[in-house]
Amino acid sequence: MIVLDVLTADLARLLLARHEWVCTAESCTGGQLAAALTDRAGSSAWFAYGWVVYGNAAKTRCLAVDADILADHGAVSAEVLQAMLAGALQASGADLALASTGIAGPGGGTADKPVGTVWLGAQHRQLGSRLELQHFSGTRAEVREKSVRRLLELALDRLNNCT
Repeated sequence: MIVLDVLTADLARLLLARHEWVCTAESCTGGQLAAALTDRAGSSAWFAYGWVVYGNAAKTRCLAVDADILADHGAVSAEVLQAMLAGALQASGADLALASTGIAGPGGGTADKPVGTVWLGAQHRQLGSRLELQHFSGTRAEVREKSVRRLLELALDRLNNCT
């Protein structure tokens, strides 16, 4: 947890310096990213919104993810992740969105998308998006924790490198 605290502190400093806001759209991480961000005192100055959209209906209803995208690509896909990021930015008015969709396990995996398959992304209004496919090993809790850590790293990379 110390690593998450350090990453969150770094993200908070960057967002405050830029006068920007972050929002989260989480599926497989189940709100753990928002919890890590809001565990930091003063997060109301830079944390805008957080959605846990675990089911497909929630992704469609809350973040305007097109049902056809879900049907064509499945919830664990780059296409759905991009739609989640765009929907979160649109609904929140934040500057930066962070999102996850994946299979944390222990069940639910397939040959094409085994347990530990996770799509992660960070999208900034001016700096664009970065999507990443990960194949994490470990227990359900470990997959989720690794996902949160990597999302924080992606956010910092998006803001630090502006690419």
